[in-house]
Amino acid sequence: MAFSKQQLKKFADLIRIDISDEKLEQMNIDSVVEWLDKLQKIDTNGVEPLLNPSEHKLPLRADTVTDGNIRDAVLANDPDTSGVSRGYFAVPKVMDE
Repeated sequence: MAFSKQQLKKFADLIRIDISDEKLEQMNIDSVVEWLDKLQKIDTNGVEPLLNPSEHKLPLRADTVTDGNIRDAVLANDPDTSGVSRGYFAVPKVMDE
């Protein structure tokens, strides 16, 4: 299957790229299309899709409760203490009302 210069220009326009005439002369699109046709003819019946090339499984850890409820310890790190007494971090205003 050979593509004409006009067809290649039309393809380039459709995918919104600018290709000069010199570049079109250098391109060997036909060999790429032939290679893709060969790939399409490969029999893949019985071959399962590869979802992940690595068979490594991530280690699972037990879902255990940790020492949560440390709000006061976290808020103690706030340099601006104006919101700490109310239980939140005070940050500069970033949006107008």
